[in-house]
Parts: sequence; structure tokens; C-alpha cells
Amino acid sequence: MLTLSRVVLHPTYRGAGIGYRFIRRCCELTGYPWIETLTQMGHVNPVFERAGFRRVGVSRTVERSRASHSLLYRRQKHGQKAALLTRETYDKSRFANPVYYIFDNRAHAARHGPASGGR
Repeated sequence: MLTLSRVVLHPTYRGAGIGYRFIRRCCELTGYPWIETLTQMGHVNPVFERAGFRRVGVSRTVERSRASHSLLYRRQKHGQKAALLTRETYDKSRFANPVYYIFDNRAHAARHGPASGGR
């Protein structure tokens, strides 16, 4: 599974339909069968739904340690601990309720083969 994060489009081009088309096409070309993302903006901007992602749920605010909160945003590598969010990011986002989305890319992944790089 691949995690998509930090999609930013210059304000001049927002609202023109570029973002969701770009996200969808990039996902289709990855070769990964499943792609996930967490975004606070999912509450107000449907860009991921328009790109074909399914809204799975919302992370609810609970008091979390920096380590447990970091797990929401960073995957653990095999046999390694997940990297911690910076203190600044933790302080800004610890009360966030990000929306969790997943993209079913199995049809395109089969056509494009395995993604380059390790999975």
C-alpha cells in the first residue's frame, strides 16, 4: 500500500479541476493496488472523492502521545519504529480529525506492473 500525502496546488489554479485529475492520474500510474491518504481538508474539500478515492472514516480526537499520533501519519517500516512528527507538527495537529481515504487501483496496477522501488 502507498500513502499519498502533502498534495498542494498553487492558489491560482485551484477550482479548475486540475487537482483531482492530477491525483487520479498519478495514482493510476504508480503500479500500487491500494493508495491511502489522511487529510484534514477532507471535511471541506472533496478533491479526493472527485479523484476516485473512497472515504473510509474519520480519526477522532483523543488525547494521544506524540508517538501514537505520529502513527496516524507515518507508516512503520518492517522492524523499525515509525518516525516521530516534529514537535511543531504535533502541537498543530494533535486535535485534528483527519479523514481517511483509500483508492482502489487494482485494475491499473495490473496493467502497469509493480511500482518501481520497494513495497
